[in-house]
Amino acid sequence: MGTLYLVRHGQASFGADDYDQLSAQGQRQSVRLGEYFAFKGIAFEATLTGTLRRHAQTFAGIQQGMEAAGTPPLPEPSAWPGLNEYDSAAVIATVHPEALQKPTTPELYKHHFRVLRQGLTAWMAGRVQPEGMPTYVEFRDGIAAVLDHVRTRHTGNVLLVSSGGPISTAVGQVLGTAPETTIDLNMRIRNSAVTEFVYTQSRHVLLTYNTLPHLDHPDHAGWITFA
Repeated sequence: MGTLYLVRHGQASFGADDYDQLSAQGQRQSVRLGEYFAFKGIAFEATLTGTLRRHAQTFAGIQQGMEAAGTPPLPEPSAWPGLNEYDSAAVIATVHPEALQKPTTPELYKHHFRVLRQGLTAWMAGRVQPEGMPTYVEFRDGIAAVLDHVRTRHTGNVLLVSSGGPISTAVGQVLGTAPETTIDLNMRIRNSAVTEFVYTQSRHVLLTYNTLPHLDHPDHAGWITFA
């Protein structure tokens, strides 16, 4: 029996021209998570990431935090395109062809995610197909392939760095949730949050979801972010 640690990337650059870049806060979150893993004595027999820049930067931050605490380097990560996030702009365009304003106010922020939810619902139901993206069935199957790989190839602790969409979809697969529930999980996952699956060769079982043990101290209360 092993444990799969699914980590959402640190805070990226929401609202910027290039979202796929950790902010300074996201970098701090990632390093702090590595320090936490080292403090807990958690070692990993394998690591997996998506191929996005924010995934690689988050992994590097975790490694930096662990090595600063005196732990050996992490295993070289295996890159899986199936762990990449959906293209939120393409999803939004299926239900809102006009470009959204940059979310510079709380109202625009809420509107952005309200429209995104509408697009995700339509994509997951197969009613729309965002340009340049896989179908939802293909997206879901790519994540299932990663979970199958972990179950059949490993027996110990495995670190996986990805995004909110793939992680919430993985949780939905393990729990057998409806698409609407998977979207709810996606909308609530926090930056650098840790989700744990206990796994055997036959299945995964959810142990924890969306936790921030590395930020559970008053000094880090302002480090908790969502986008």
